[in-house]
This record gives sequence, C-alpha cells and structure tokens, in this order.
Amino acid sequence: MKKYKPTTPSRRQMTGTDFSVLTKKKPEKKLLQPLKKRAGRNSAGRITVRHRGGGVKRMYRMIDFGQDRIDAPAKVIALEYDPNRTCFIALIQYQDGMKRYIIAPYKLKVETEIVVAEKADLNIGNRMHLKNIPVGTMVHNVEIESGKGGQIIRSAGTAAKILAHEGKYTHLQMPSNEIRKVFQNCFASVGVVSNPEHQYLNIGKAGRNRYLGKRPTVRGSAMNPCDHPHGGGEGRSPIGMPAPKTPWGKLALGVKTRKKKKYSNKFIIQRRVKKK
Repeated sequence: MKKYKPTTPSRRQMTGTDFSVLTKKKPEKKLLQPLKKRAGRNSAGRITVRHRGGGVKRMYRMIDFGQDRIDAPAKVIALEYDPNRTCFIALIQYQDGMKRYIIAPYKLKVETEIVVAEKADLNIGNRMHLKNIPVGTMVHNVEIESGKGGQIIRSAGTAAKILAHEGKYTHLQMPSNEIRKVFQNCFASVGVVSNPEHQYLNIGKAGRNRYLGKRPTVRGSAMNPCDHPHGGGEGRSPIGMPAPKTPWGKLALGVKTRKKKKYSNKFIIQRRVKKK
C-alpha cells in the first residue's frame, strides 16, 4: 500500500496501489482492444445502471480466462497493471511463441513456469481439474461449466477454499462464506488473486472516483417529493415511511432479490452469512 504526504486535505488520508511488483513495459499491442464507454446505458440507450459516466480512456486487455491449451507449459514474462480490473494480470508465453494474458495470482514471479493440465503440481498459477486439487487448497478463476472458462473468483485478493470432494461435485467455500457445489471436471487455478490490499484502498477525493467513471450519488432525502419517495419535508426530515424505498417506490429494506426458482439454487449447500 502506497501512502502520500499530506500536501492537501485529500492527500492526507489517500492511499494508492504499490506498483513496484510490476514489470516496467508497455502492454502487449496484439492483446489490446478498444473499449467503448456505455455510461450505464443498454442497447436502447436507456440508463439501466445509474451514476456511471466519464472516466479516463482505456484499452481493454484480452484475458484468457479459459486457458484452453492443455499440457502446454508457459513462462511468465511480465506482471502488468490492468485498468479494467482490480487485480494485476500476467503475460505468459508458450513454447511456440504465443502470448496471452491471464489473471495473476498473489506471489507469482516472473520467469515462473506454469501449466494447465488435468493433474499438475500444486504450484501457484497452475490450473487443473477440481477433483485433483487437495482439500484445503485456495483456488481462483473457477469454471462453473466445464469448457466455458473461469467465471467466478476473479477480483483482487479473493479465493475459494476446497472443503470436500463428494461424488461428481467439489464443495467450495466462496469469499462470501457461501458453500456451493461445483462439478469436479471444472478447471480452477491454484492460489489467491493478486493485489490483496485493494480492499484497503482509500480514494481520498471525489475527482479520483470520476477517473473511474463513477458519478455523484445523491441521497433521496435531499430531493423533492416529486423526485424520490424519501424527498420533501422541512429541514433534515426523516424519510417519513416504515422502510426505505427505491427511486421507483419499491421496498428496499431486507428484500430478498434472488429468484426462488433459480437454476443454481440446487448447488448451494449453505447460504452466505448476512452482514450485520
């Protein structure tokens, strides 16, 4: 974690990511792609996610979440920053010269050799079937469906713990403490995702959020009655109703949003513990 001298009020508490572990090089040009900003709008141009817009220009790094080259050793040639995600990424090169970006696990070193196989050594960065990974191991970038590529446990500092192997399933304890079943023939990478200090990052000033494309969020109680259910009243009034509501009048206190008949309900052994 990087700290700054208190030259301004915002700098006093601001912290930044320590990039000293990264390789000093430009991104791989062939693995870059233009990234169009949508500012929270869907294909019809309607805002479906509020408080998004602006942000600095950035190129998208094409990440190989699936790592489909089985039994082909690759060497880590660089650790790089990715503006589109919270973790770092690693540039790997196969023996035939092909280069790809992958999610970088914590403590992965340059010049390390990694491999994707049904069964491999239990080294950081290696990727294999869940059934061949011992109980108690921390894994990331886990597949939900075989051959579809890693879809879960991809953000900075996260990992899932293997609790048991039972039948055709492996029991995983997720970062949220939810315990769920995943098919044993799904691939997972060994280790914890890089940049674990990200959760302690202090933005420090409003302008830094604007760089990230985050626009201001206004409290409903600061609005007029025509703009929000919480609006109106003289001075700093309470919201004037038993429970908070969304801007569209839908109840928003302790409401369960998960679909009761969701297909993946049968894979959940224990629900996550509710935060107090």
